[in-house]
Amino acid sequence: MMNKIDLNVSVPVEKWGEFFDRFSIGNLGRHISIENMDPELGDRELIKNAPLLAMIYDRPGKGDNLQIEVGKEQMTYGHTIESPTEVSTGQNSNGEIIAMCIASAAGRKTLVKLEPR
Repeated sequence: MMNKIDLNVSVPVEKWGEFFDRFSIGNLGRHISIENMDPELGDRELIKNAPLLAMIYDRPGKGDNLQIEVGKEQMTYGHTIESPTEVSTGQNSNGEIIAMCIASAAGRKTLVKLEPR
């Protein structure tokens, strides 16, 4: 049984660019899993235990998407979230981000879980 992660901290839209830049640098190489949660298609794990390369946010007018890239020196897998509408994070007791949920305009949610350091 997995611990339920409380995704209770919302990241304001105007800070997304800076947030994902800082997050990518601070968590480079940290292993992540990515899950798609779709009300129609159900939940699907897309990738498990892969090293984070970068999370790149392009604001509306520049692409309006969030790209999650995994791989060691180069990208081996990429996941794009079109028109993200909400980003929330869950922390452990030390205040370290252990999960992130990104909602999109299409009504899907992407859950990113980070391995503990």
